[in-house]
Amino acid sequence: MPELAGFGKSGEPERAYTVRDYARDVLDLADGLGAETFVLVGHSFGGRVAVELAAAHGERVRALVLVDAAGLRPRRKPSYFFRVALHKLLKRLGKAGLKGSPDYRALSPVMKATFVNVVNYDQTPQLAHIACPTAVFWGRDDRDTPVYMAKKFLRGIRDSALFMLDGGHFAYLSDPTFFTVLHAFLGGVREGKRVEK
Repeated sequence: MPELAGFGKSGEPERAYTVRDYARDVLDLADGLGAETFVLVGHSFGGRVAVELAAAHGERVRALVLVDAAGLRPRRKPSYFFRVALHKLLKRLGKAGLKGSPDYRALSPVMKATFVNVVNYDQTPQLAHIACPTAVFWGRDDRDTPVYMAKKFLRGIRDSALFMLDGGHFAYLSDPTFFTVLHAFLGGVREGKRVEK
């Protein structure tokens, strides 16, 4: 399980990264391990990277497992657009602008730029390019990546199935159904079975 650049104990990238850069790092790791094909399991941000790889390098990805994955443009309330406009106006007037979340403020400059690159990247067009069997797991009470996103992944990826879990964004840690279904899904992939919607 890799720790991506700027996460865990991995050092930060030398420049601002994009999702494509993170995908390239994972592909380089697979090459270094001699893995010609592999199954990708991505939770939240890891789902972004997994989608990128499955769409761009489908010949390498045998199956895809998305767990409360990010990567789709969220629905925004009017207050969000007001805050963005206010921030831009303040910056234009030479002011500091709005501060952003505590998590964002704690980031280094390179990771702030990486964060902006990542969250503004909508992967919806890539879903149609994913051809491998895909299991989509989602916590019913997920507020970070709401359930409507799971349904969008399901509609966009043709060979996919949705499995709902009890809990929120980290439901896979508390709902044992996750591991039971994951094991069955991977067994089906080994046997060449298609995903049933």
